[in-house]
Amino acid sequence: MPAFSRLVRFLARDGRTYYGDAILPKGVTDVAKTKRARIVTGDIFGKHQVTDQVADIRLLLPPLDPTHVRTVRCLGLNYADHAKETNLPQPQYPVLFYKPATSLSGPSDPIPVPDVAQEGTGLDYECELVIVVGKRAANISESEALHHVLGYSVGNDVSHRDWQIKRGGGQWSHGKGFDGWAPYGPAIVTSSVIEDPHQLRIWSKVNGEIRQNGTTADLIFGVKKTISLLSRGVTLLPGDIIFTGTPAGVAMGRNPQVWLKDGDVVEVGLEHVGTW
Repeated sequence: MPAFSRLVRFLARDGRTYYGDAILPKGVTDVAKTKRARIVTGDIFGKHQVTDQVADIRLLLPPLDPTHVRTVRCLGLNYADHAKETNLPQPQYPVLFYKPATSLSGPSDPIPVPDVAQEGTGLDYECELVIVVGKRAANISESEALHHVLGYSVGNDVSHRDWQIKRGGGQWSHGKGFDGWAPYGPAIVTSSVIEDPHQLRIWSKVNGEIRQNGTTADLIFGVKKTISLLSRGVTLLPGDIIFTGTPAGVAMGRNPQVWLKDGDVVEVGLEHVGTW
């Protein structure tokens, strides 16, 4: 088990970037509210230490250094209510697609919308539980799966529905893989805090209005099954990131559909992790 419980990567007041174990005020569980962290030294996937040195946080960054991320995997239609709202059949096997590493960004970063994503309509949000792989996993059983998890975060699977569905030829990566379209954070929270990832509230807001309000108990393929299935014949490596799908309430499923527009503020949140 990692020595840290709430791993953050941050720009400190001294101008340097650190990994740290977030220090939270008493009674607070939202890591986005942290102002200080104990600096973590060493290999976060191997031998490391949470030091007594405390640094003031100036800005929370994506929880993993980009050089630590090998692959970004994503599941689609992984909540029954979301499949229903989109009029698509509930999958019998995981719907898997990939995002490029350049899609990753942090909890305070604005979401860029390139010219190509301003063609047509369909700019959408998706709050998602994010799994961070901590240990090499190949052909593992469901009973072993959680031992290979570094921790959990919350992400926004930003999507352009026209490019995903109408122009994507049946594959989703192009409509979901633009630069900065996989923000996640504010931390990676370990099993010392989250013993059961299948019992967490998850939500999103747009301009302060709650759009999604679900629970990870409704995942079709839960964390254990997802890791076990994805490791069959494909090795999962430390630093791999898995977006696990979104509950109902996305813009595409609403009537009328209310697409995101320039200037909208999107917040996503996950119980025991944070809101950003």
